Amino acid sequence: MTEDYDVEFVEHEDRYARFLVRGVTPAFANGLRRAMLADVPTLAIDTVRFIENSSVMFDEQLALRLGLVPLTTPPEAEFAEDDTVTLSIDVEGPATAYSGDLVSSDDLVQPADENIPIIDLKDNQRLEAEADAVFNRGKNHAKHQGAVSAGYRHLQRVTVVDDLPEFEEQESRIIRGVIEADGELIQTSEFDNDLSNRYPGKQVEVEDVPNAFVFNIETDGSFPVDELVTRAADSIAARATDLEDAVQL
Repeated sequence: MTEDYDVEFVEHEDRYARFLVRGVTPAFANGLRRAMLADVPTLAIDTVRFIENSSVMFDEQLALRLGLVPLTTPPEAEFAEDDTVTLSIDVEGPATAYSGDLVSSDDLVQPADENIPIIDLKDNQRLEAEADAVFNRGKNHAKHQGAVSAGYRHLQRVTVVDDLPEFEEQESRIIRGVIEADGELIQTSEFDNDLSNRYPGKQVEVEDVPNAFVFNIETDGSFPVDELVTRAADSIAARATDLEDAVQL
């Protein structure tokens, strides 16, 4: 990675972002992707104590479902690895138990989505349980991966080189993501991902832009996408510092 790098957002929402990073190597781009998946810790339910379960599901099945409910992991809470937060649920049928029925002992830690169904309870059925959410990393268990999608591809530059020869039929040329054309970033969805729609009657050349990558990132709601990317970059910096210190010993 060079010292001169640049970040430009193409799309930016709370849980989803598409952004361009210039001036980084393929190794760094892949390292950032891996860090978002494996190194950024989140809270997830790990242990469940059932007080009553008269539903049609076994305890183990319900524990698995509860473990997959994303929980908000606010940076201001300053959790340490293996810290725990207790949550409880008590729903009696006829009703559907949702993630929003989970009651947390910490106001900052809540289900990221309230409408995730856990179990449909019939008459005289009840789910009452207490659970411990643990602060851990995706490299230890997939339920701690705050990134549900983390990928990147080379930015591609499209240049018009000539007109199509007379009577030559233009073929579809599918390309997806973001392109650079005439100095602007353009999402390929604007022309149905087909360059023949954007450049009718033209011959075009497509090339990868060196050390420029378009990232597509989506989180499960544990934290905003900005926080995910920042924490991933911080983890890379911390590991680099640890390696530098170890080499100098």
